[in-house]
Amino acid sequence: MENTGESRSIRTDASGIAVQAFGYVFISLFALCCLLPFLLVLGTSFTSEDSIKRFGFNFWPKEFSTFAYRIVFENPEYMAGSYLVTFGITILGTAAGLFLVAMTGYALQRPDFGYRNGISFFIYFTTLFSGGLVPFYLLMTQYLSLKNSYLAVLLPGLLSPFLIIMMKSFVRSIPHAITESAKIDGAGDFTIFMKLILPMTTPALATIGLFIALGYWNEWYHAMLFLPDVKYRPLQLFLYNAVTQADFIRNSAAASNVELRDVPLESMKMATAVVATGPVILFYPFVQRYFIKGITVGAVKG
Repeated sequence: MENTGESRSIRTDASGIAVQAFGYVFISLFALCCLLPFLLVLGTSFTSEDSIKRFGFNFWPKEFSTFAYRIVFENPEYMAGSYLVTFGITILGTAAGLFLVAMTGYALQRPDFGYRNGISFFIYFTTLFSGGLVPFYLLMTQYLSLKNSYLAVLLPGLLSPFLIIMMKSFVRSIPHAITESAKIDGAGDFTIFMKLILPMTTPALATIGLFIALGYWNEWYHAMLFLPDVKYRPLQLFLYNAVTQADFIRNSAAASNVELRDVPLESMKMATAVVATGPVILFYPFVQRYFIKGITVGAVKG
């Protein structure tokens, strides 16, 4: 009997090791598949335009060139200004958006809040229908007078119905008895929210904050609509305009039967992608553990 038990234990351990090894191999291959496109973008950004035309895209540049980056950083003052504007909008928007989303999600899950269903309906209704671009543009420019104001980029991203729903689900996992006991001790609603709810929702805040920060970091559409005359535009719009101008020059030259070799359009596109995503990639490892924990909060009961 002991031999039978030992053999079963050995088989169980062997199968467990095999499953674990398969999991590590699968995750490693998946991570490699996610990493390869970025390596291709990085390698192509340091490749000369002529080499791209002759050999195509490669992970390692056959003809090394930094010409694309020199064009992207041709105006260092405007590039630095764009970075500062984007960092400022991202930091302020993420902080304010986190506070508003967390407070809204907390209020909508409170069973003693009588208007939660009606307010939830109006919030969810916006996920199905919207007023359209023209009313939105008139609202921002004519009624709120936010043309050429960075608030026109900051305000639209503060609240998202999807993030409110996510935050509501996170906060629902916190027992309501905690709120009731704090009320018995004399704490007000805002005190309960700031000192009890927020500290217990750190993984949720990290997850939602990452979504909000990425939305502000990649913002260019509202900046294109409402910031036509400002000196420093957000980074994404600055890079978009640089690539668009290079594309326009290339197309104009082609229409005039003039060959331009000094416009590294393809490598410039890759260089702008590296410049735009580099800070996000460096920042992500610091919030990764909160992000992984946050997406699993409330998914498993017990």
